[in-house]
Amino acid sequence: MLTTKSDPGVYETLARRLEGRQISKTEAMELLLCQDYPAILSTAKSLREKTKSGPITYSRKIFINVINLCRDSCSYCTYKKEPTDELVSMMRPSEVIEIAKAGKKLRCTEALLVTGERPEQRYPQARSWLHSLGYSSTIEYIREMSENILHKTGLLPHTNAGSLTKKEMSLLKDTNISMGVMLESSSERLAQKGMPHEMAPSKNPKVRIKTLEDAGDLRIPTTTGLLIGIGEEPQDIIDSLFLIKGINQRYGHIQEVIIQNFAPKPGTPMSATLPPANSFFLTIVGVARIVLGEMNIQVPPNLTPYTFGKYLEAGINDWGGISPLTIDHVNPEFSWPSISSLRDVTQSKGYSLRARLPVYPEFLFDNRFIPEGLRSYVEPICDDCGLVPEEYLV
Repeated sequence: MLTTKSDPGVYETLARRLEGRQISKTEAMELLLCQDYPAILSTAKSLREKTKSGPITYSRKIFINVINLCRDSCSYCTYKKEPTDELVSMMRPSEVIEIAKAGKKLRCTEALLVTGERPEQRYPQARSWLHSLGYSSTIEYIREMSENILHKTGLLPHTNAGSLTKKEMSLLKDTNISMGVMLESSSERLAQKGMPHEMAPSKNPKVRIKTLEDAGDLRIPTTTGLLIGIGEEPQDIIDSLFLIKGINQRYGHIQEVIIQNFAPKPGTPMSATLPPANSFFLTIVGVARIVLGEMNIQVPPNLTPYTFGKYLEAGINDWGGISPLTIDHVNPEFSWPSISSLRDVTQSKGYSLRARLPVYPEFLFDNRFIPEGLRSYVEPICDDCGLVPEEYLV
């Protein structure tokens, strides 16, 4: 039975949501601020059991750091490098395929291709590198590398390259089983002077929203999400969740929503900024489940390495991409847990753990979302449930 120490209105909101009725932004805001996170988490977990009653999933991947030059400068980022940095990455085709083949040997199924935002627009070194390989843009190069990965290894490409145009996504659609672009926040205030996105034009919410909507028009399974703790207000969080929900109601293509906690990194302008409080972040995750209902929700386990199991109590159903081979180049300060420890933690909470492809089962079984040319790559690594067969991983 649901109990709450909050006012009766909060109880009624949670009870109605458990009955399958929707809630308003105002009600969601009341939940976020009610300071009764046990009641929030209990409701979120119950909703997860109703809408996502299967195993907790993850994607076994390799992380291909194609080029980490970027035209944007976010105040919390350590991914972006300068051309003179010893950790700058501009991977040649042979290097890309070498990593993909190594991942294949370790039974990975996802090739995550990540780049900075349009590096050729800011850096002549990026333009020269692309031209030396025979390409005029980063997206053209990713398109070619995605095709090579498919043909030579069978791994399924998933590209995160920031805000893309509809034409660019169309170019990638036939070789990428899914794509990703983080909304981070719907708040335009974060782009004002002194805020984390001041020097990051691609993080303007209007730009990100356009990318998400164009991906919906193209029927591309898309991952998005929020970054919590970078200066947004509680109302911004609620607005962002309802924005994502609304876009998905129109297009049905958002396959996963990541709720990511900000983690301060040395050497960045936000290195002294405190991360979100644990109880508040847990409440946000729970409210996300309550608002988003049956959508897939993920929290990265490596950003809270010793206590990530608690997110299962807040209604998540996925751990995202985990690599047995490559580091998290976006968050290199935080190592992924081993897959065996991920399984142990998941089972300790009463759930089973299964590997999925970089596209969720419900999209695999919907012919609108998977190009015909990719199905021959999916079938050998997919069972009747739309997950990776256990015997494939042995």
